[in-house]
Amino acid sequence: MESEKTSFRLVFGESPVAKVLDFLIDNQEFDYSLTEITKRAEIAWSTLHEFFSDLVKLGIVRKTRKVGRAELYKLTIENPLVKKLIEIDILVSKQLAQIEVEKQKIVA
Repeated sequence: MESEKTSFRLVFGESPVAKVLDFLIDNQEFDYSLTEITKRAEIAWSTLHEFFSDLVKLGIVRKTRKVGRAELYKLTIENPLVKKLIEIDILVSKQLAQIEVEKQKIVA
C-alpha cells in the first residue's frame, strides 16, 4: 500500500529516515514498537536498524516502555530539533493549503 506524499516528505524526500520521522511526527501522541514503525513507515526492518539507534542517540526518539519482548518508542517532542521538524511540517502544510485556496479562487 503506497501512501500519499505528505508535506514533510515533499520537503525531505522519500528516504527511510524521512518516512520514519514523518510517521512519528504525524503520530506523536503514541508510542510504537520497531515492528509497527517499519509497517507504518513502509520500510524494511533491516533498513530501520541501519539508522534507528542514531535517532535515539540524537534524542529524536526515546524508549518509553517495554511490553512483553517489544520495546516501544516515541518522538521526543521536547527535543529542540524535533520542535523544528514539527514546525517545518506545519509551515509546509500551511503553504500547501494556501496554494490550494489560491487555485480554488482562480477556478471559481
